[in-house]
Amino acid sequence: MQAKVDFLKVRVRGRLVHSVSMSVRVRFAPSPTGSLHVGSLRDALFKHLFARHHKGANILRIEDTDRARYSAEAEQDFIDNLHWVGIDYDEGPHVGGPHAPYRQSERKEAGIYARWIDEFLKLGHAYKAFETPEELVEMREFQQVNRQPVGYFGGLWRDAAPSQAEDAERAGKPFVIRQRVPRGVTIAIDDAIRGRIEWNSDTVDDPVLIKADGMPTYHFAAMVDDHLMGITHIMRGEEWISSAPKHAALFDAFGWERPIFVHCPVIKGKDGKKLSKRQGDTRVADYRADGYLPEALLNLIALIGWSPGGDREIMSIQELIEAFDLPGLQPSPGVFDLEKLRWMNGHYIREMAPHRLAASLRAYLAEPGTKAYFLREAEADDALEQGRREVWDGLSSLAVGLEEGAALATKALAMEQGRVHTLSEFGEATAFFFQDEPPMDAKAVEKWLTQPHVPVLLAHFLAWATGMSALSVEECEAAVRGYAEKQGLEKLGPVVHPLRVALTGRTVGPGLFELMSALGPARMAARLARAVGAAR
Repeated sequence: MQAKVDFLKVRVRGRLVHSVSMSVRVRFAPSPTGSLHVGSLRDALFKHLFARHHKGANILRIEDTDRARYSAEAEQDFIDNLHWVGIDYDEGPHVGGPHAPYRQSERKEAGIYARWIDEFLKLGHAYKAFETPEELVEMREFQQVNRQPVGYFGGLWRDAAPSQAEDAERAGKPFVIRQRVPRGVTIAIDDAIRGRIEWNSDTVDDPVLIKADGMPTYHFAAMVDDHLMGITHIMRGEEWISSAPKHAALFDAFGWERPIFVHCPVIKGKDGKKLSKRQGDTRVADYRADGYLPEALLNLIALIGWSPGGDREIMSIQELIEAFDLPGLQPSPGVFDLEKLRWMNGHYIREMAPHRLAASLRAYLAEPGTKAYFLREAEADDALEQGRREVWDGLSSLAVGLEEGAALATKALAMEQGRVHTLSEFGEATAFFFQDEPPMDAKAVEKWLTQPHVPVLLAHFLAWATGMSALSVEECEAAVRGYAEKQGLEKLGPVVHPLRVALTGRTVGPGLFELMSALGPARMAARLARAVGAAR
């Protein structure tokens, strides 16, 4: 049973614009023609947070009336990735509910829209229009040449006699059904973010409600469904503001109470331009495959166009639910910041307990999408493709390490946990732990293994490690410091750097003493023996 929100108040700039007693009901209503992207995820997230904050209902409705572009695979992509981020639904095609069916194609087949369009025609708020596509093109060209508002404002059929329309229909002429937008009046809405917005109805064109193939358009199906499903808030992008007077007029013409309109700001890149793939307009599935955590992705996206107040940035999903409400939404565009997402993701990784981190990586590596992402062909960029394959090679080593050497893998993850920003970076960061002969960086070898004192240094530690069963961090530190002191070295660098290159093939990595202890005497001895040869 849905909880009641008594006297829900919506204020814009401190002014009361709506006050009504209602049970909050919102809907995420995608048209699945492609994969779930950042903008759609934010749309779904805002509705999820708002519904949960008010203990209301969050509904999934599939708007699939464009059958030529609809994709069942895209719908499944939406479902899978929304589930991955933790957005769930109280009603929808996959969970059922009292307003089923929840796919508009099925609702059309059930005759729901036919009933209401017949009613709308009888009320005189809609009419049949028989223009051919060529005639509509001529109309638009005439409007453009004469600098008139472009759109369908009545044509020949808005005020045609009933008999004229009947004759055209009997003759078999194709037609659409258009809304008869009232003329000579002001249409206004109270937007929860932007306040009162007004239109001269003479500038609002008559939209198509039913297409020539009998399929309803968004302008009709979505509004009818919103009424029948008891939607209290139409939350959508600001690109729909221009359609708001048509939708408000439709609700008024039917005599239905309007939902509250909430037009959310667009998302832009850091350069202030429309969000592009380069700036972060990427499939959610790609962020998932690249090793971003759902909590980090949701945290960042929640803050694009909404403010919780204060300086809060890192917020759990429960904290977001508790804080999210309409007054925090901003009218100005929000910015998607990839670098900030990386920072947030790194923060969440560092907060993970070792067992949860290992479990998350196992699940991440087992997902088919992870391998497919890194092994897919790059578009005219061989270097990018090669880089992805190298990442996957590292991840493959980590997968083997997690299965065959859980103790070493846990230590390796803990040592790199503070340095990586995504799960995918653990592959390259930890690869040398699990490789019998990690590749040696040529510049590192040239810089550190060719110095005169290094052969003796490596031989000493090879003899020290041989035959040992285990070494603590403290024992490793004592050995390194003792050797430096015995050689009269004031600093540890001449000992630490050659040992690091010998053991990892790199010049950077986790703390040397922890590294030596984690690798253990046998692995150290094998790598030091190889490095002795490289140092001569």
